[in-house]
Amino acid sequence: MTRARRATGVGVRLLAIAIFALAAGEPATAQDAAAKAAETSLGTGYIVGPSDILQITVWKEPDLTSPVTVRIDGMITVPLLGDVQAAGRTPSQLADTLTEGLKQYVETPRVTVGVNQTNSARFYVLGQVTKSGEFPMSGPTTVLQALALAGGFRDFAKTDNIVIVRRDQTVVPVNYKRITDGRDLSQNVLLLPEDTIVVP
Repeated sequence: MTRARRATGVGVRLLAIAIFALAAGEPATAQDAAAKAAETSLGTGYIVGPSDILQITVWKEPDLTSPVTVRIDGMITVPLLGDVQAAGRTPSQLADTLTEGLKQYVETPRVTVGVNQTNSARFYVLGQVTKSGEFPMSGPTTVLQALALAGGFRDFAKTDNIVIVRRDQTVVPVNYKRITDGRDLSQNVLLLPEDTIVVP
């Protein structure tokens, strides 16, 4: 079964979660979501995953400075250290781990880890859109950009009642009409990795 089919299969469950959260009066505001996304989507809070390409830089150590690809098992291979777990960590956490490991080989190592390509980041679009399924998040992506990638809406889509379901089950309501007519551009939020947009 493809990822797109699996994503479609969980659509009903996610929609039910979204409706329940909205009824409970606990959705995050669009402004809160935008602020959170700006801080964490591709910044210090980004979680490294398989297939991501990282840039490891060790100050004044060119032999230890290079791009690396996170393997499917979540590991990277680093000179002197061998295999190191990268997936599931933020770049800063990984940098701390590499710094500690290199202390036995390098005097006062200074390590930075950047993300060159976020190949593991994904978002999903389900419901009344032309093309539902899984989409790569290669950079900062707004809800409007995501809906465009999904090919736009089907005829009976309720565009004033869209929701974004976060990985932590936070629900963010989005009114497409208010964005496109310029009344509330703050609802054009930045997506986080693993967000699911549900269009009823």
